[in-house]
Amino acid sequence: MLTAARLGAAALSAALLTGIAAGPALADVAPPTVPDGLYGKSDPTYDGVWRQSLALTALTAAGITPADSAVGWLTGQQCEDGGWPSFRNAGAACDAKFEDSNATAVAIQALVALGGHQEAVDKGVAWLKTNQNADGSWAYNPGNPGDADSTGLAVNALFAAKTDPAGVAKAGKSAFDGLALFQLGCAAPADQRGAFAYQADPAGGALTPNALASAQAALAAGGGHLPVATSVRADAAPKALVCPSDASAAPGPVSHADSGEAVGAHLTAQLAAGGAHLTLTTPGAAPTPDYTATAWATLALTQSGHPQQAAGAVDWLTKEGATWTKGGTDAGATATLLLVAQAAHRDTAALTGQLTALGPTPKAAEATASATQAPKEKKEDGGIGQYWLIGIGLLVGVGGGLLLSLQRKRNSHL
Repeated sequence: MLTAARLGAAALSAALLTGIAAGPALADVAPPTVPDGLYGKSDPTYDGVWRQSLALTALTAAGITPADSAVGWLTGQQCEDGGWPSFRNAGAACDAKFEDSNATAVAIQALVALGGHQEAVDKGVAWLKTNQNADGSWAYNPGNPGDADSTGLAVNALFAAKTDPAGVAKAGKSAFDGLALFQLGCAAPADQRGAFAYQADPAGGALTPNALASAQAALAAGGGHLPVATSVRADAAPKALVCPSDASAAPGPVSHADSGEAVGAHLTAQLAAGGAHLTLTTPGAAPTPDYTATAWATLALTQSGHPQQAAGAVDWLTKEGATWTKGGTDAGATATLLLVAQAAHRDTAALTGQLTALGPTPKAAEATASATQAPKEKKEDGGIGQYWLIGIGLLVGVGGGLLLSLQRKRNSHL
């Protein structure tokens, strides 16, 4: 089985729960040197493309124009067939068995957010179409059974690329059909309805609710992608799945029309029960807060028009953020937390500064908030984020970059 680092924010926590291998094993080798242009200083073997894509998406949404080296590193990781591996050394040939749908999906979303990379986006979408399973789902690595996390991320990428998931199909099964395979419906106990399982039990096909699978699949079920747009707002809580009194009368999958609200209702209940956060339960280990699943739950709820149901979790993530991001030195976690803050219209200045310091000096920082940040955010942070961005732009313009340099030196000794 792959290590937890490789799947990181993607699917492995669910794979560990089910005991199902997520992809080919890798031999123990010395960790590679962190390449120029890559965000973060940790070993990129298992999450290089993942964290780079999240960082570029979040910084672009913050009005930062990333360095050419940062964008070039991501585009340079793409294989000729259109897919991305988690990481490959510069100049190393692509190995199709190490290309994965999670890296490909977030890379597509990053390049769409950056703009100007349509050819790479089109090749990535074509790769997803080619490697869709016959049941409509996606696996982490092609050739394996599909899972909810990978299928949800693929659907996110299709939405970002303006490709209707309903029209992306294999053997007559669309991407929405694939996603529905993992959602618990009326046949499940009432408190589990709407949740997603990572995969069905290979022995009997039973579905067991999983926090990360539910949170990541929820963004896709709600029609969203990264960065999350917040143009829709509902006044009511998500609608729980409506079932007949005799649950056996409705054994079929949850319809796509009901899917987003059903999982939103489940996540809302789980957040309330868990003290505003979701929990990671791994066999043989004590339950622990699941920062990644909680973050994706807030993004999904906000995307679906339910930011009020996400607010408590956003507060919790803000409070616990330093622990999750290791003081702002974990690029993937910091980028995800920044995406959460942007979607929730919270103060993003500190997170933007931390994430910027983890990579190459940006080309420019826009003086105004990006289109994905609503005016409300600028009002709530008192203009601090805007002035910070202007300051960074001036530093870059005069060739100083002193603040960023000092921060990088500090992080190099952590």
